[in-house]
Amino acid sequence: MEQEEVEANAISCSAAISACEKGGEWQMALQLLHATVQSQVECNAITFNAAISACETGGEWEKALRLLEVMVFGKVESDTITANAVISACEKHGE
Repeated sequence: MEQEEVEANAISCSAAISACEKGGEWQMALQLLHATVQSQVECNAITFNAAISACETGGEWEKALRLLEVMVFGKVESDTITANAVISACEKHGE
């Protein structure tokens, strides 16, 4: 069977990060986000929202806030899902 390579894009990376969130693997989600940025795939709100949600699920509210900061400085437009995920992370875990 011949193997084909699939080029990474924002959609495939967001899906992989979201799968990590669903599996409770926030560290892996952040590693994938970092690898996505390093490979110069253009990240969008959906990509960051998936990573922020993974941090929320893992109780890592400080990392969720840091990702919001990265979005602002990187000029990645946030949305209501971003705001809700960050607020929820802080609400659930004490800040």
